[in-house]
Order: sequence, then C-alpha cells, then structure tokens
Amino acid sequence: MSSNEALIVSAADEPAQTLQLRFQRDGYLYFKRQVAPEKCASLLRGFLHCLAPHIDYDQAAGSPVLRGEPFFETDPIWDEVYPRMQSLYEFHNFFHQDDIQQLMQILVGEQVFVYPMKMARIATPKKIGYETPPHQDAHSHQAGPTMAGIWVALHDVQEGMGRLKLLPGSHRGGVRQVFQAEGVGGVQCEIFPDENVWHVSDVEQGDVIIFHSCCVHKAEPNTSADKVRISIDTRFCDYGAPVFVTNLEPHHGWRIEGFDWHSIYSDWKDEALQFYWQEYPHIFS
Repeated sequence: MSSNEALIVSAADEPAQTLQLRFQRDGYLYFKRQVAPEKCASLLRGFLHCLAPHIDYDQAAGSPVLRGEPFFETDPIWDEVYPRMQSLYEFHNFFHQDDIQQLMQILVGEQVFVYPMKMARIATPKKIGYETPPHQDAHSHQAGPTMAGIWVALHDVQEGMGRLKLLPGSHRGGVRQVFQAEGVGGVQCEIFPDENVWHVSDVEQGDVIIFHSCCVHKAEPNTSADKVRISIDTRFCDYGAPVFVTNLEPHHGWRIEGFDWHSIYSDWKDEALQFYWQEYPHIFS
C-alpha cells in the first residue's frame, strides 16, 4: 500500500551544488512561489477566455470551475479549446523569461534549450480513471541525457484537484518497461514493490517543480465537485544536447487537423520565438 509525504522544498538562492545534489538524490526540485502571481494570473485569464463557456473562474472558490460537461485530453471539447490555448504568445513566452530560465540554469548551465513543445494541462472533475498514469518523460519524449521537465501551478491546487505526484529516487534505475493504460498518454511505467512512498503537496500559484526525465510522476484524480486544475509544463536541456524530432511539433499537432505552427503563429506580433529551434544543432529521429 502506498503512502504520501510532502514535497521537499528548495530555494533558488541555495548553492547550485546543493540543489544539483538534491536533484540527483530525489529526481526533482520544488520551488515555492518562484513565478510572480500576476504573471500566472495573466496567463490563466488568457486560458479561461479560450475555455469559455466550459470553464470559468470562481472568485469564492479561488479556482477555475467546470460549467459544462467534463472532458480530458483528446475529448472533442479539449480538441476544440486546446488549439486556442496553444495560440497564445504569452503561453510560449512564459518559459523563455528570466525567472524560469534561471531555474533551468541551475541544472544545465547558462545555455538552456527550451523545447518548442509547450503543454497546458486541464484536469476536470467527473473524469475519474482518465488522469495521467505513472510514467517517465524519458519514454514519451525520447529524452536525451540532460532533459528535464518543468511544471508551473497557475493557481492554488489543493488535495482533490488532481495534484502532481512524484516518486522520489525513481530516476536512478533508468527507463522502465511500459504497459498500456487509460488516461493521458495511454501508457503506464512499471512500479516496483518497494516503491510505496510518493511525494505530493498542496501547491500555490507560482510554485515550480523541476523533475528528471526518468523521475516517475503522475496526477491524482480530480475528486472535487467542480474545481478544475490548470497547469503548464515543458521540457528543457543544455543547448546542443540531443532532442528527438517530435518535440519540435506543437503538442497534439499530430492529431488535430489544421493545428500546426503556422496556425499558432497567425496572430503573433512578435516573431522572435517563431521557429526559434530551426538551427538547433542536434535533432535526431
């Protein structure tokens, strides 16, 4: 039977070597309130505009709430709203600003490559069994040796809203065998009998979790009555490390008709981030 312990909190002003050693030991780093609340709130407002009328923000509850039918990644409603969310310049630019870049630099040095594939997560209630199962990004992203994930809470997330859980130390054994499973991604990796303590906490707006590509992680089911968890994540590595070619495509661009970089960029006024990876030196397929 598994149990939970709180996430281990790190501080960005700790010595880099201390943070690197903790990352090597646990497979993740958790930073409290690392992104300014107003930056998270601004992006959340943009997302909610794209998600209307299915989801809006309840001031009394202090969270996004479901106003219509529940849905999960690849459902028709999700396919309708997700290209609109992906088309927000603010979303893609979020990971290229100094506050996020400085956290990435702790692990990979001054030259950071942020993967073009940016991901927004929408965990609605009333979809029990469709939450993200335990998995490793090393499998799904064909990870190079220095790739890591970075996850940001756009609003406070309490127990029952589909929190992110990590299996500490699970990165040390490398890439694991996978099995078909329900939920986002469609696969689950092997969990060993002695791995029964997961790390999870309620998180606040602006909290950041960075995790190793082999660190096993999953989402709890959203068991709330109507609250929705909206978060964002991407992957990064040191500049020049190998990157698998599918990571250069929009998230789910391979399965939603008409959804590609040209459609995403159609209303952008700033061209600096458009196709910024085209000269990247180490793409493999």
